[in-house]
Amino acid sequence: MTFIHRTLWIAVLMMIIGLGFSSSQLQAQSQGEKEIITEWNLIWGNEPNSIDSILKTNHSDWLRIPDYRAFPQKPKEISTAWAKVDLPSQLPGQYSILINEIYAQHMMVYLGKELVQEVNYEFPYDVQRILIPVNKEDAGKSIYLKLETTLDRLGINSDIQLGNHTQLMRQFLKQDLVSVIIGCSFIFIAFIMFICAIYLKRIQIASWISLSLIFITMGIIFITNTPLTYIYFAQFGAIFSDMFDIALAVFLPTLSYYFEKVFENGQLHRFRSFRKFQIFYSAFYLLFMIINRLSDYKYNNAYYFMTSTVLGFIMIIQFVLLITLSVLFAKRGNKDAVIFSLGFALFALLATIDLTWYYLSSQTHQLFLWKWGILGFNSTLIVILGRRLAASQDLLMNYSKELEFYNQHVQVSEKMEMISSLTASVAHEVRNPLQVTRGFLQLVAESSNEKNKGHISIAIGELDRASDIITDFLTFAKPQEEEFTELNISKELKQIEGIIVPLATSHGGNVYLHIPRDLFMEGNSPKLKQALINIIKNSIEAFQKDGQIHIKAYEEQNEVIILIKDNGSGIEPAQLSKLGEPYFTTKVKGTGLGLMVTFRIIEAMKGTIRFSSQKNVGTEVMIRFPSIRKKSS
Repeated sequence: MTFIHRTLWIAVLMMIIGLGFSSSQLQAQSQGEKEIITEWNLIWGNEPNSIDSILKTNHSDWLRIPDYRAFPQKPKEISTAWAKVDLPSQLPGQYSILINEIYAQHMMVYLGKELVQEVNYEFPYDVQRILIPVNKEDAGKSIYLKLETTLDRLGINSDIQLGNHTQLMRQFLKQDLVSVIIGCSFIFIAFIMFICAIYLKRIQIASWISLSLIFITMGIIFITNTPLTYIYFAQFGAIFSDMFDIALAVFLPTLSYYFEKVFENGQLHRFRSFRKFQIFYSAFYLLFMIINRLSDYKYNNAYYFMTSTVLGFIMIIQFVLLITLSVLFAKRGNKDAVIFSLGFALFALLATIDLTWYYLSSQTHQLFLWKWGILGFNSTLIVILGRRLAASQDLLMNYSKELEFYNQHVQVSEKMEMISSLTASVAHEVRNPLQVTRGFLQLVAESSNEKNKGHISIAIGELDRASDIITDFLTFAKPQEEEFTELNISKELKQIEGIIVPLATSHGGNVYLHIPRDLFMEGNSPKLKQALINIIKNSIEAFQKDGQIHIKAYEEQNEVIILIKDNGSGIEPAQLSKLGEPYFTTKVKGTGLGLMVTFRIIEAMKGTIRFSSQKNVGTEVMIRFPSIRKKSS
C-alpha cells in the first residue's frame, strides 16, 4: 500500500501546485495599470459584409453599448454583428487592446481598413480571445470586429482593456494556463491510479477505477474548456470539442457511481435509478454528437440544446441529490459522508451559482467558479478513498487476527474432542480398578509395619492423583448443564479463603483479600470455587521468597471483575497463549488439565479470563463475569 499512498500524496501535491499557479496568475493580473474602454458600438445584420461598406455606415446606425453587461441578446434570425471600438486620441508606444471573451465562431479584426487578425472555428465552439498591438500612430483610429456564428451567442462579453503590451501579453498567456496545468495534473494522477489498480484487491477496484475516471474526465474538461487550447491548437479544435462532450458524458454517471460505491446503502435504489437514466442520456447524446458531426453540424442547434440546456438541468438535479444524501448520511455519523459533504458542498455551491448565473445571463456567462469547487471536491475524494483503503487494510488485519484465533480455537476443540473420545472409552474402566486397588492397599496398611505403611501411603496418594486426573477427563467427556443461581462474590471468596490461606502459609506466603459485599453474579457455586482454587493454587505453587497473593473484586461497566495477582516466578510471554490447552503446563508434575477445566467453567458462566505475566515478577489473572443486581427477597 506504500505505492498507493505515495500516489495520493502526489495528487495532493499537484493540486497545491495548481493553487500556487493560480496565486501567481492573480498577482500578475493585479500588476500594472490598465485602462478599461467601457463604451463601444454595435451593428446587427448580415449586411454589410465588407470593411469598406461598414466604414461608410452612418454614425446613427450604430448601437451604443455603454458596458458589456448591457450587451443586447442576439436576435434569432441574425448570425453576423459588427463591433466598433474607438481608441483614445493619444497612445503611448507598445500598448495593446485585450478582449478576454468574445462569442463568435468566425472573427475578423480590422485596425482601420487593415485586417490584423482572423480566426475561424468550423466546429461548435464560440469563445474567442484577442490581443491587438497598437502604436502612437493608431491613436484616434477605430478597431472593427466582424463576428459570425451559427450558435445562439454573439458579441463581446468582457471588459476591453488597454494597457502595456508586455503585461497584457502575460495576462493573455497565463489566464488559462492554470486550467491547463491542473487538467494535465488530473490526467497524470489518473494514469498513475490506473497503474496502481493492478495491485488492489477486487473489492477495491470499483471505487478506485471510478475515481480514476473522474480525474481523467475532469482533466480533459479543464483542458478543453479553455480558449487558450483552441487559440494555439485550432487545427485540433473539433477533436477538443468532442473530447469535452465525451468527458462530460462519462463524468456525470461516474460521479454518481462513485457515490454509490462509497456509501453502499439499501436506500440508494432510487438514486441508482437516476444514475441509470444518466447513463442512458449520456449514451443518447453521444450518439447524437456522432450524427451531428457526420452531417457537418447540420443539427447543431438541437445538439447545443441537449448539451447546454437539458444536460445543465440534469447536473443541477444530480448535485441537489448528492448533497442531500451526503448530508443525511453525515447526520447518521458517517465520517466519509461528512468529508464528502464538505467537499461536494463547495463544488455544488459554486457549480450551482455558475449554472444559475449562466441561465440568468441568457447563456452568456462563462463558467469558471466550478473549477475552484472541483479542486476542493477532488481533494475530498482522495481523502475518502485513502480512508477506505486504510479501513480495508484494518479490516484485512482484523480478519487475519480472527482467522488465527479461529484456527487456535479449532485446534483446541480438536484436542478436547480427542480427550472426550478417550475418556468415554477408558475413564470408567480405569477408575474402578483404581478404587479396588486403593481399598486393598488400605487393608494391607493396617497389618503392615511402619516402614511399609509409608510406602503404601505414597502409593495411595498416587492413586488419588490418578483418580483426580480421571475426574478432570470426565468433566470434558460428559459436560452437564449446571443450574445457575445468584452468587455473592464476597461470600464465595470468604469460603475459599479458609482453604487457600493455610495452603499459602505452608508454602511460606500470604493471601490478601479486598472484596466488597455488594457484588453479585449468576453461576454455579461449586464450579466457581473449583475454578478460583485452581488458579490460586497455581499462584501458590509459583511462590518465591516472601510470596504474596492479592485478590480483588470490583464492578466495572456492568461486569464483575475478579483480579488475582501474585509475585511468583511468572510465565514466559510465548507460553501465555497456550494456557488452557490440553496437556500444556509449566509445572514439573502438572498435566495441564486443571487450567483447561478452569477455562471451561468460566466460559460456561459467560465469563472471560485473561493472563498477563512477567518472568520473575509475577502473574496477574483477570476474570470478568456479567454482573446482576441483588434480587429482592
